[in-house]
Amino acid sequence: MNEATAKTERNARLSAEDWAQAALDLIAEQGVAAVAVEPLARRLGVTKGSFYWHFPSRDALLSAALERWEAVEQETVFGQLEVVADPRQRLRALFQVVAHEVKSHKIYSELLKALDHPAVGPVIERVSQRRLDYLSASFRQTGLARVDAQHRARLAYAAYVGFLQLSLQLHHPRLAHDEFESYVEHVMDTLIPPAATPTAPISPP
Repeated sequence: MNEATAKTERNARLSAEDWAQAALDLIAEQGVAAVAVEPLARRLGVTKGSFYWHFPSRDALLSAALERWEAVEQETVFGQLEVVADPRQRLRALFQVVAHEVKSHKIYSELLKALDHPAVGPVIERVSQRRLDYLSASFRQTGLARVDAQHRARLAYAAYVGFLQLSLQLHHPRLAHDEFESYVEHVMDTLIPPAATPTAPISPP
């Protein structure tokens, strides 16, 4: 099989989802501005014709990539937590999942740098509000009052975004594995309310 034939076959095999995922990978590595047809085609080993089979423009690809990121996050992060009935255990599971999803952090950090882009701003606003609503509801289910649950949700989300800023944008020295795990445990212990201690029954006189 010659090179031209192989490239034609790759063109035929690639789906819109393949292009969207490649765009997300590039965002994680180089930011939103790096998403362009020619470098992505080279990355995927195909011609630009494959791109135009699926998308009319670069902006359409970017929108598809953002939709994919939003949908996959919803399924992989929040979807797997639906089976956890206890709100405290659900919050601990959420914190653990979020703490170890490296590529998603990089994508989110790069998207925060591009909030003025018309395709990025609405997605970040929607995702952030969904995350805050989820946190608020979960903290509310632990027994906190509504306002307290909202405050706790904002604090948790601010800690997440702040840690990303330190690690990915301010290039704060990366924590060693044990130190990072200790930090995650500290965050959970600090933010997740403890279960109420049952009171001992009063013995009759």
